Amino acid sequence: MTDFQKLEQLARLDSGVLQTASVTALGISKEMLARFVSKNQYERVSLGIYLAPDAWRDDPYLLQLRCPQVIFSHDSALYYHNLTDREPLRLTVTTKTGYNPTRLTSDRIKVFTIKKDLHQTGISITETSFGYRVNVYDMERTICDILRSRHDMETQVFQDALKLYARKKKDKNMHNLMDYAKLFHVEKLVRQYMGVLL
Repeated sequence: MTDFQKLEQLARLDSGVLQTASVTALGISKEMLARFVSKNQYERVSLGIYLAPDAWRDDPYLLQLRCPQVIFSHDSALYYHNLTDREPLRLTVTTKTGYNPTRLTSDRIKVFTIKKDLHQTGISITETSFGYRVNVYDMERTICDILRSRHDMETQVFQDALKLYARKKKDKNMHNLMDYAKLFHVEKLVRQYMGVLL
């Protein structure tokens, strides 16, 4: 099998996405990748990430490849957890304090930051609309996040999310919600809102 055939196969396995790291792990040179990308008119999505011209563009997945440390949160997490029926106009992510979000914000991505020791709290995995797996905060962490950022959100989206969460019969974990609420200093707000809704 030639290097071009290996690259075609690799791109097929990842629905038209090629990553320099995956290519070099197969023993194919960056020069060969550059020739393949140029010949087949792949789009350079980001440093080391290329997309075939006929591939569906899955922005959340491509963002996760580009910045593995980001976690989908707030409006994006509400959408993934079916706590809103509005698809967000902008992707919303959280990253560790100290990370420079300039490139993300210039791509119209809304970025929240959190202390390093809280960044990993409540991570779960979800699938994008194209079936790719990405990191997202679980429902309980998301509820705490929107309570903390309630002044930056549309009131209707905020209220609907809390109501939808309270109505869930399964998948809801009140124990985790209260644990997170203590960590994120929103325990009083959680009790106030859930006391009315439950």
